[in-house]
Amino acid sequence: MLPVCGRVVFSSSEDLTRATRAKVVEGENGFVSWVKAAAESLLATLFPSDCRLCGSPLARISRLPVCEDCLFRVRPLQGGGTCAICGERLTGSVNVMDQGEPGCALCRQVEPSFAKAAAYGSYEGGLRDLIHLLKYEHVRPAAGVLGRMLAEVVEKLAAAFAKGDPVLVPIPLHASKQRQRGFSQSELIARAALKLKPVGREWLLRPEILERCRPTASQIGLTPHQQRENVRGAFAVRRAAEVENREVLLVDDVLTTGTTASECARVLRRAGATRVWVATVARTMKAEATCALIKQDSDEMEERMAMAANG
Repeated sequence: MLPVCGRVVFSSSEDLTRATRAKVVEGENGFVSWVKAAAESLLATLFPSDCRLCGSPLARISRLPVCEDCLFRVRPLQGGGTCAICGERLTGSVNVMDQGEPGCALCRQVEPSFAKAAAYGSYEGGLRDLIHLLKYEHVRPAAGVLGRMLAEVVEKLAAAFAKGDPVLVPIPLHASKQRQRGFSQSELIARAALKLKPVGREWLLRPEILERCRPTASQIGLTPHQQRENVRGAFAVRRAAEVENREVLLVDDVLTTGTTASECARVLRRAGATRVWVATVARTMKAEATCALIKQDSDEMEERMAMAANG
């Protein structure tokens, strides 16, 4: 087509036809968007729903029943003031590890089997509620939001990985627990994170590598030594060939004491993994640990009772 005196002149009827079609498509797209927005508004009016975290009315229909304000308030951990290995908050005077980095008392006494653990945020407030929404209320779309947070953690750890990306292994539930819940939350979150991997990354998810051989008792009230004994022998590597001479990235929803992650890392290293890293969505800090464990135990009891009531 040729521009003439501010007008557009088409060189052929074919050009005119293409332009007409483009206008029609553009109009259809605009109309579809308008209808969709109107439908969402109408549904929200006829079938009002509240945010599952704060109780405020939701302005639009969504698979995830959480308002934008609650999602916005979930903030990542700020750098500094944490152990360089496990990520625990440091209190009092800062202690330095052999590598010249700050470390907590527990990591100085008994160094974990993993190289480093990192988390997106603190296990409190809206982040804790989002995780509970997935685990205990079975709102699976929450895994998408949590997966985006996990993807950020993995990308931050990536600078320390050796040549080649590590194998991603979700920390598994015991088979009886997974049957009761109907899914593994760590695997759901990991799969959501996998969809957001940067171009050029080879994140291989291998949930079948690690197995929880026996159920473990609650860690509440146990000393660090008792916690280690509680999980010792609870995990086994089923496909050692897939981790031999490779780095492994353990992924989970929450890192509480770090004992479970350390035991998983121990058996993976015995199976031939060169180094093991840990990435989680949340991490309990000292001030939150006791309350978080008690709350988790209470939620799990409610989940078991709900399952029993539903047969």
